[in-house]
Formats: sequence, C-alpha cells, structure tokens
Amino acid sequence: MADQEQSPNGAQGEPQTASEHLNIKVTDNNNEVFFKIKRSTKLEKLMNAFCDRQGKDPRTVRFLFDGTRVTAQDTPDSLEMNDGDTLEVHQEQIGGS
Repeated sequence: MADQEQSPNGAQGEPQTASEHLNIKVTDNNNEVFFKIKRSTKLEKLMNAFCDRQGKDPRTVRFLFDGTRVTAQDTPDSLEMNDGDTLEVHQEQIGGS
C-alpha cells in the first residue's frame, strides 16, 4: 500500500496536465487577457469570457489566429495551437465599398 502511495501517479499527472492545458493570450491591441484552457475546450467559452471582461458584444468582434478567423466551434487542438499562442481581436467592419 505504501508503494501505491509513492507510485508515479503524481509524476505522470503533472506532464499530462501541462500538455492538456494551454495558456492563451487574447489581445485587442489595447488589452491583453491570459486564459488557461483545455485543448478540447471550444473557443466559444474563451471568446465570450474575453468579451464579458472587456464589455464588448461578441457579435461585434472577430477573433483571429495566425490570420485565420476563429469560429465558436474551434478548439485549440483543431487549430493546432501551442502554449503561449495569441488570439487577436478585431472590431468587425461592415460595408466599406
């Protein structure tokens, strides 16, 4: 029983946690907010949380990762994001012809 308590479960759990979670920076050029999320979490949660904190309507902004628009259904895994990556937030512009 003492062997089980000293088993490498704690050592195995730490690397899994490190690879399971990502630190993502979200910036709108004025503000930077850091989020720690799971790789399988839909980015909709992160996008809504950022908008809530900044007092923005989620329908009026667009999120970009490496120049590609992020949808609510995307996950860090589907976008192949790494720890420390940045999501850019831009005001949506309608019209302009």
